[in-house]
Amino acid sequence: MNDEIKEINGEPSKKDKGTFASVFEWIELIALYFSVAIIILVLLFAHSPVVGTSMNPTLNDNDLLIVRKLAYTPKQGDIIVCQYESNMQHPLVKRIIATEGQTVSIDYNARTITVDGVVLNEDYITDGSNPFDASDYLPSTFTVDEGKIFVMGDNRNVGKSLDSRYSSVGLIDERYVLGKVCLRLMPLSQIEFF
Repeated sequence: MNDEIKEINGEPSKKDKGTFASVFEWIELIALYFSVAIIILVLLFAHSPVVGTSMNPTLNDNDLLIVRKLAYTPKQGDIIVCQYESNMQHPLVKRIIATEGQTVSIDYNARTITVDGVVLNEDYITDGSNPFDASDYLPSTFTVDEGKIFVMGDNRNVGKSLDSRYSSVGLIDERYVLGKVCLRLMPLSQIEFF
C-alpha cells in the first residue's frame, strides 16, 4: 500500500530503486570489463600500417596489421614490425630470414638464400627475373651476430626492399623488434591470421 502511495506521489518505490541499482551495477561491471580488456589489448597488441610494396604479395601498401608484442622471441620465417637504428621513427614490416648464430649465404644472381646450408623454400615471394639487389653492407656469406636478426621483404625479386642488406638498416637488434604480425585487419576483404 505504501509503495502504491509513493508511486502516486511521484516517488520511486523500493522495487524501482532496486531495478535502478541493478541496472547501474550492470553498467559499472560492463565498464570495468571493457576497461580491463582495453588495458590488456594495449599491453599485448599494437597496430601498424604497411608502408610501401616491399612485402607484396603477402602484404600490401596501407594494410592495417595487428602485432603481438609481449613475450615474443624472433623466429625464422615470422613477419615482424621492427625499427632500425638509423631511423627510429619509421618502422619496417619484414620477414625474418635468419636469427642469431645462423649462417646466411645469398646468391644474388640465382635469387636464392641458404641458411645453415639449407636453401630456403620461399613460396611467398614474388617471382621475378631480376637478380637481388647486391648488399652494400654484408658479404654474400655471413653469420648473424648475437642478439640480431636478418630481415628481408617478400617483394625483393621484383621491387626494392629496404632491408638488412643495406647499411641504412643492417642487422636488426632484437630489442627493436616491436612484435610479430598476427593479423591483417584491413582491408576487411583480406582479413588473415599469420
